[in-house]
Amino acid sequence: MKVAFTTLGCRVNQYETEAMTEKFIKEGYKLVPFEEYADVYVINTCTVTNMSDKKSRQMINRARRLNEDAVIAAVGCYSQIAPEEVAKIEGVDVVLGTKNKGYIVYWVNRVREEREQVVEVNDVLRDNVFEDLIIDEYQERTRAFIKIQDGCNRFCSYCAIPFARGAVCSKAPEKIISEVKELASHNFKEIILSGIHIASYGVDLSGDVSLVSILEEIDKIDGIERVRIGSIDPTFFTEGVIERISSLKKLCPHFHLSLQSGCDETLKRMNRRYTTGEYKKILEDLRVNIKDVSITTDIITGFPGETEEEFNCTYEFLKEIKLSKMHVFKYSPRKGTKAAEMKNVVDGKVKDERSSKLIELDKNLEREFMNKFIGETMDVLYEQRHNNLEDVYEGYTPNYIKVISKCNENVEERIVKTKLKEIKGELIEGIIL
Repeated sequence: MKVAFTTLGCRVNQYETEAMTEKFIKEGYKLVPFEEYADVYVINTCTVTNMSDKKSRQMINRARRLNEDAVIAAVGCYSQIAPEEVAKIEGVDVVLGTKNKGYIVYWVNRVREEREQVVEVNDVLRDNVFEDLIIDEYQERTRAFIKIQDGCNRFCSYCAIPFARGAVCSKAPEKIISEVKELASHNFKEIILSGIHIASYGVDLSGDVSLVSILEEIDKIDGIERVRIGSIDPTFFTEGVIERISSLKKLCPHFHLSLQSGCDETLKRMNRRYTTGEYKKILEDLRVNIKDVSITTDIITGFPGETEEEFNCTYEFLKEIKLSKMHVFKYSPRKGTKAAEMKNVVDGKVKDERSSKLIELDKNLEREFMNKFIGETMDVLYEQRHNNLEDVYEGYTPNYIKVISKCNENVEERIVKTKLKEIKGELIEGIIL
């Protein structure tokens, strides 16, 4: 039997897809690309925007066209938020939410035998137990994701994720350390700690457990050379936290600090728990204490009530703080959130114009950041061949600059000193030393 996966959304979804893939393989299934004929198609859905929902539906329809007799399973955030809607999509046989992906093979096999649709979606607002999806054999061999946390207690006014993922729940620290040691024994060079709101890691556990304490323990483990953390709330970086992480040898100097808006009035309506002044102070502290640090972010434009003045405030703030990369999103109302009920909706054309302006600014800032490192020698973890070329490899610096370099020797899965030579679009061409 053949199984195919497609994953939309965040790194947590990527991790969970990897775990589900392994469960199918252990049951004798063969993994094939999603565009190929398969007996089972699994769509790991996202619901962060209306476009995410639309893409999820498109992938379900694509699977049905590839094999109308296949078992199609829609799992994840979209299925959690709108199980009845997903269940009505033609061809969907299995609907699972965000808390029971570990049982996917059981439900798929049951549908194959009985050919009756299964909808299993728990109430995540009441169930805050961490679902421990263990991965024994990673498909990729260079870097590995570790899901350490799930859920979010923040309830930003635009976000449906707390309703899709539930309250904060954390993985036991001893299990994280054990998993990291296992990855080290399999020669992984880099791990990425991921979660829905990883700054909240440990708040539901007893004792002195936090993201910082986990990072300090991982720093002591031999074999792992790099540690990254996923998108994180900027308020995590207090002066005390920055002082502790600045001494870590393996933590990569790249942090994705979600900003969402550069205007305090907009941030209040979003229910973000910081001001632009506080965000700027955190940036300054990180830049002073951590060498070569790269700060990336997310920005929402066209939020309800965002006037031209508020947008200009955001634009000028971003121009001033000079982040290394920005991911720009046009606001999309999510049913059930407070923002969906707000008035003063921004016109679609205005959203497009503002988005284009921010994307252009991002290109300039990204190039400006990369230009700082031209002529520098940095360690690059080469992950794969670039565009399948025989002697060209691509990888990342510790501060997440993408680099391509020519080399007659195979440098995949190795960290190699590389001189950064020239900017080529969104990456830098390097010379392996």
